[in-house]
Amino acid sequence: MIFSGVSWLAFSQQDPVLMRVNGKDVLRSEFEYYYNKDAASFASGYVAPEKYAERFADFKLKVSAAETAGLDTALSFREKVENYRNRLIKSYLTDTAVIENEARRLYDKMKAGHHAGRVRVSHIFKYLPQNVSGHALRKAIAGMDSIYEYLRRNQTPEAFDACVKRFSDEKQPFWVSWLQMPVEFENVAFELSAGEVSQPFFTPQGIHIVKVIERMEMPSFDDVKNGVEVCRAYRHGTDWGVEAQVEKLKKEYGYAPDKTGMDELIRTGQTKRTLFTLAGKNYTGNDFVRFAAAYPAGIRRQLDAFVMKTVLDYENVCLERKYPELRYQVEEYRNRLLLDKITGQEIQKRIGPDEAGLQTYFEKHRSDYQWRKQRYKGIILHGVSKRIVKQARKFLKSLPEEEWKDAIRLTFNAGAQPQIQAEQGTFASGDNVYVDDLVFKGKDAAPMVSFPFTAVLGKKVKAPDDYREVKDRVVTDYRNCLEKQWITHLRTSAKVEINQEVLKTVNNH
Repeated sequence: MIFSGVSWLAFSQQDPVLMRVNGKDVLRSEFEYYYNKDAASFASGYVAPEKYAERFADFKLKVSAAETAGLDTALSFREKVENYRNRLIKSYLTDTAVIENEARRLYDKMKAGHHAGRVRVSHIFKYLPQNVSGHALRKAIAGMDSIYEYLRRNQTPEAFDACVKRFSDEKQPFWVSWLQMPVEFENVAFELSAGEVSQPFFTPQGIHIVKVIERMEMPSFDDVKNGVEVCRAYRHGTDWGVEAQVEKLKKEYGYAPDKTGMDELIRTGQTKRTLFTLAGKNYTGNDFVRFAAAYPAGIRRQLDAFVMKTVLDYENVCLERKYPELRYQVEEYRNRLLLDKITGQEIQKRIGPDEAGLQTYFEKHRSDYQWRKQRYKGIILHGVSKRIVKQARKFLKSLPEEEWKDAIRLTFNAGAQPQIQAEQGTFASGDNVYVDDLVFKGKDAAPMVSFPFTAVLGKKVKAPDDYREVKDRVVTDYRNCLEKQWITHLRTSAKVEINQEVLKTVNNH
């Protein structure tokens, strides 16, 4: 239905309602999101908004049918949508510019210093627990000093490899990039030249003697940016991008700390006073207690984390309102899931077991499946002798085609040495060299080595006799037919209204 008039004068001039599907409004911005996103995949190039609007209305009708069927209420469905949203919102809750600048700073530092690139190392390593006894520690140090002295006198690759094999808790060489291993390990490894061996040194894991096997140059910033960001956050236990975003949001939402309440909390460990205000709402010591119960840490660290979580939680609630693109991304994912589910119920599950429906559809549209050139439907028989091939061909003539392969297997190939090799099907010119030779009079085909005598049995046909010969095409066509019937039913039982005046303004406002 096309509509206009006073009933639509109330819509927002900024983002007017473009259509109503089953009573639900679709804003112009939502339609534009889908239209512009799908534009790249239009098979025929440009599709006018007027034509796309009909497709989009059908899409919305199917989603509405899925909602009516309650498919959006399943726990697994809701969890999928929530997990997808959680992946998307990370970028909205992080100041990506701060992260990239920090990653660039670290990269430049790595490139300028000895930590550039990667080093492949082998090491003699003894693990030392944190509560190692003094006696065990002295014994480990003495052992490593003895190994180092031996290596200093025997500076051959074989000597170092032998010590690794005999004494080390870690036997395999490995690559080291900056921010990947403990600082103590990296400081030593990156200072060494290829082939050089370190003196014994400690890390939090134990005691090491390291040998650098080879070095690689520093990759480009774009290649290592993500890895640098992750490693820096892991090592320092903080995400500066999130912290920077929280500081921005504090200003945006009027964050105001209450010094009296915070001081009392830090001094006594508890308070009922207001700790801070955010977006006009007071957050008190009671709110903090509930958070702190699930976040064991010192009181100051708990308070900082509580403030950060409160700011991020509030922003999380506001994201879809602030960023329509995010809202439409999540909604699109949800709708596509629902579309797949309802289509599976209405179409796919019907096609699978519906052999009779496929055959009936094929019979009704048989003329659609005629071939432009004749094909050969039959069997190709390769035999060990001319007599065997002749016998097999004569025998198969008395049997239905669907029994041919079993007859060959049980009659001619039952013994230890098969006598016939058979190929059965429908062949176009060029599909099989023997059919081309014997049926379509093409090039002479070279005989098979073990089965040098060949004959064919069958006939030339202009079209398939059974839908299974062109099953993929029939399934696709039958599916499209069922979908058209479904859409017709949805259109008959639902109401679609499109505001043509608003539709004319798509991507032009």
